[in-house]
Amino acid sequence: MSFSRIDRINELIKEILASIVYEEAEVPPGVFLTVVKVDTSKDLRYARVFVSVFPEKKFGQTIELLGKKIYLIQGALNKKLHMKPLPRIEFVADKTEVEADKIEKLLKEIE
Repeated sequence: MSFSRIDRINELIKEILASIVYEEAEVPPGVFLTVVKVDTSKDLRYARVFVSVFPEKKFGQTIELLGKKIYLIQGALNKKLHMKPLPRIEFVADKTEVEADKIEKLLKEIE
């Protein structure tokens, strides 16, 4: 399976951001934050970072914290990435698990 350049960049950014968020973000105790996926634009100027938060009710608080630390996280990412242009990151909710849970409940109701 061959990966395109953009796929390799997405995976690299995901790995780097996961370590940066773990070290720098100071997530509240009892909250599990995961960098699920990164989508970088074709021109490499923007990157959407999909994050998952458990428990779900702490999502708003955690995204707010990431928003406050965005410049610190972006700066750490820029230092570790050796490419031009450096993509600007934006944190986005990953609702895959929540949607999968809804579908599973609907399927159980049908049975």
